Amino acid sequence: MIEVKNLNHSFGEKQVLENINITLPERTVMGLVGINGAGKSTLLRLISAVYEPQSGEILIDGIKNTNEEARKALFFLPDDPYYTIYTTGNKMFELYKVFFPSMDKKLFCHYLETFKLDGKKPIRNFSKGMRRQLYIALALSASPKYILLDEAFDGLDPLSRLAFKRAINTAVEEGGASVLISSHALRELEDFCDAYVLIDNKTVASSGDLAEKVNRYCKFQLAFTELPEGTPFAEMPTLSVEQTGRFVRIVLEGDAAEMKEALLKLHPAVIEEMPMDFEELFIHEVNERGYMK
Repeated sequence: MIEVKNLNHSFGEKQVLENINITLPERTVMGLVGINGAGKSTLLRLISAVYEPQSGEILIDGIKNTNEEARKALFFLPDDPYYTIYTTGNKMFELYKVFFPSMDKKLFCHYLETFKLDGKKPIRNFSKGMRRQLYIALALSASPKYILLDEAFDGLDPLSRLAFKRAINTAVEEGGASVLISSHALRELEDFCDAYVLIDNKTVASSGDLAEKVNRYCKFQLAFTELPEGTPFAEMPTLSVEQTGRFVRIVLEGDAAEMKEALLKLHPAVIEEMPMDFEELFIHEVNERGYMK
């Protein structure tokens, strides 16, 4: 288990993270979300001991994250790791093996084959997506207990994303790994994350079970022959209401069946339940905190 307790961090006079408290349980995939500049990458660097926090504590299985044993249990994959113009995928593997002796060359080659990559070619000749695939292959071949990934979906095509998610699921279910992954691809996170943490205004604004979060809300599209008078949705637990002429799209907090029954009392000509997604909830939460105001 990774525990982040009362974490604070600044760059000079600029406070980046404030009173961060996060727990990553074992065998869990947790999505780390937030707008650009929210501090997601900084938090991952702090957990992996690349940065040292001004205050607070980070524990890996009860041991301080700067401890050598704790660091061996964790593999941090930044957005774009450093490499020289001559570095190949195979050379990168040998470099990482110095720090992670348990890295499995056979497993690395398996993922190279899965992603259709040539380990003998210089990384400079790879596209952004191909480099990302190579880094993922490195992370997974280390078989660490904890994997920290920064923008892991960036540059991946749909087939590569599917292969990546399957590989992560295998690492969790068969290898017992836990994964903390930052991404702007929120619909991708929703597909396979168990939990989420939203960083906003320097701190943890929201966190919990991802599916449970989404299932707390429901969305409907309505059409009226005549719009109800007054403010018919005012007494309802609305998250958002969009009206275009006689068409209304509404997001409500509560049980879908109960909310539909309440909406039917307004006598819409048509009512249709629509699927909710995590991205829509994320946009609402950050806007509520003033991002677009």
